[in-house]
Amino acid sequence: MPITLEIISPEKLLLSRPVDMVVIPGTEGDLGILPGHSKLITGLRGGLVDLYQNNKITDRFFVSGGFAEVTEERCSVLADDITRQSDLDIHAAESALAKAKEAFAATDINNRDDYREASDRLISAQAMVDSIQK
Repeated sequence: MPITLEIISPEKLLLSRPVDMVVIPGTEGDLGILPGHSKLITGLRGGLVDLYQNNKITDRFFVSGGFAEVTEERCSVLADDITRQSDLDIHAAESALAKAKEAFAATDINNRDDYREASDRLISAQAMVDSIQK
């Protein structure tokens, strides 16, 4: 019995299909979601969403952040920005990482909102570079 995965960007529903398992990059670590999973809502960090069918990864998407809602029958990924892993460009990712590092270094650590935003951008940019190299 599969679980229904929905991937939703700010613009539209990108994907809705049954999968055997999905692994999402939660803020506290990667989460493997199977049918019958306990209900939860979690934030997402930058990283890969892996879709499994017959014990194999069939698709990979990079999310820059967002949220996921999980029920026993469904996993909804509400992504800030999402790109198929195969469509990522290493030069663009490395450029984004360099800019994120500069912005982070220039951020006032006493301004918690600015610091968190710069930190999140840096983590996401590094994750994008890392995901291309996988």
